[in-house]
Amino acid sequence: MIDHDRLFKELLPTFFVDFLDLFLPQVASQIDRDSIQFLPQEVFTDVTSGEKKEIDLLAQVRYQQQDTCFLIHVENRSYTQTIFAKRMFQHFARLHEKYDLPIYPVVIFSFDEPLRPEPQNYRVTFPDLNVLEFQFTAIQLNRLSWRDFLTQLNPVAAALMSKMNISQQERPQVKAECLRLLATLRLDPARMQLISGFVDTYLRLDATEERAFQAAIDTMGLTQQEEVMEIVTSWGEKAAQKTREEIALNLLREGMSTEAIVRVTGVTLEQVQQLQAQLTQEN
Repeated sequence: MIDHDRLFKELLPTFFVDFLDLFLPQVASQIDRDSIQFLPQEVFTDVTSGEKKEIDLLAQVRYQQQDTCFLIHVENRSYTQTIFAKRMFQHFARLHEKYDLPIYPVVIFSFDEPLRPEPQNYRVTFPDLNVLEFQFTAIQLNRLSWRDFLTQLNPVAAALMSKMNISQQERPQVKAECLRLLATLRLDPARMQLISGFVDTYLRLDATEERAFQAAIDTMGLTQQEEVMEIVTSWGEKAAQKTREEIALNLLREGMSTEAIVRVTGVTLEQVQQLQAQLTQEN
């Protein structure tokens, strides 16, 4: 199972300004970028259903050359829900009550289906009175064309193209284009790994698609080919390391000595000790 919440909660705070530049340029142009402050995650309890909901991202920002602040609330939805617009209003109301600041609400709809436009408002009306008209900005990825983002030198574009409107036969090409764009951005290794891991998670290819993916890479210039293949190689190394750690963990459960596990699996002594601590916590 893909942990959608974790992936988006890693992506958005890390590349928040890039996200604003890409999807909310008018908001991005109005704020003091040095003022961005991520607030603690709020947890709301729905008394009716007994469910708890943790806010995905809440940032406090200041207008340029002003002391006035407002909040940007961003939610990611990996599945459709008929009452979601109402839920967004309820979150808005609770956040507004707590912080007493204007709130700019944003939702990223990241599911593959359905393709129909999702509601982006919640109304309470009577024949003689319009009580409430609540709206939020909706970014529905499966209704966006990945081709429109090919020239965007933006790490969020490189990541989220993998969740846009992609036909089955386009998947290898889109993965190659995501990595080509990523390679041009010259990010530090940690940020590079975050984006590449995001893309690889959502665009897992079968053997036939892998051949088409390699063919797409072969059409790139030599420098881009080398940079993209470095990313692909890092995936293989990461997968191999994960396999070694899983084997080491199983051997720990069977009672093998630390020294023997290091010798058999090739993981370091420090890594075995970390796995040992993990196993202790599990028990």
